[in-house]
Amino acid sequence: MISSSAGRRVLATAVLVLSVAACAPEPAAPPAAGGSCEPGALPTLAAGTLTVGTDQPVYPPWYRDDDPSSGRGFESAVAYAIADELGYPREQVTWARVPFNAAVQPGPKTYDLNLTEFSITPERAQAVDFSAPYYDVKQAVVALSSSPLAGATSLAELKDVRLGAQVGTTSYDAIIDQIAPSAQPAVFNTNDDAKLALTNGQVDAIVVDLPTAFYITSAELEGSTIVGQLPLGEGTPEQFGAVLDKDSALTTCVTQAVERLREDGTLAALEDEWLDSAGSAPELR
Repeated sequence: MISSSAGRRVLATAVLVLSVAACAPEPAAPPAAGGSCEPGALPTLAAGTLTVGTDQPVYPPWYRDDDPSSGRGFESAVAYAIADELGYPREQVTWARVPFNAAVQPGPKTYDLNLTEFSITPERAQAVDFSAPYYDVKQAVVALSSSPLAGATSLAELKDVRLGAQVGTTSYDAIIDQIAPSAQPAVFNTNDDAKLALTNGQVDAIVVDLPTAFYITSAELEGSTIVGQLPLGEGTPEQFGAVLDKDSALTTCVTQAVERLREDGTLAALEDEWLDSAGSAPELR
């Protein structure tokens, strides 16, 4: 049995605990994916700033002069358009340089979103999030104009030649899946290395995405030509998406921003401004 004085002390203690609990601020819950997309107030790495990642170096037509902050080049322009949709004007956007393969590995990210021609694949989606696609892409074969391969019109003509592509890219995957060459394709750390190998005769042709193929043949590699585009094949076309941390609170907001840019014609206008038309490259059958 509890005495009356002890009971009063217990009651007083209980009242005090309830009063403190009532006055204490509630802990802030972390923003959930799909939550509010209030302009300029997203749970970014740095408050009030959107950090966009990309590789180093980066190349035309995606970026110009290895300067992603310039707004010149398709992906630089798309990044700023996405940022603007999210409520971050240009002065509130910063850039982080991250190696291509490291950007899609599991673990903490140094960026809020990353645009480096990342094709959306199920394998990558196990480690990172993707936004809605901002570009539908096809792969293309580039060879020297003096090569007998320059006149090829079919995939069958590519099966017994020496092919190469940048490691870890869907260009390499396209060689394996769509061409199925008799010899293992060569792999290179960068497209610059692949172009050098083509020039030096180490490979007969390289595979890159189509806009890059247009830039290589028109501005970078004199005496080179686009042999042709690889067919899309069945199912969903290859598409580029912005990469985000796995289960990022920003994924839904970035996806909504990309979808608005597609719907209002902004993405199409930026393609017209920065990327060549695929119409002038024949399709290999």
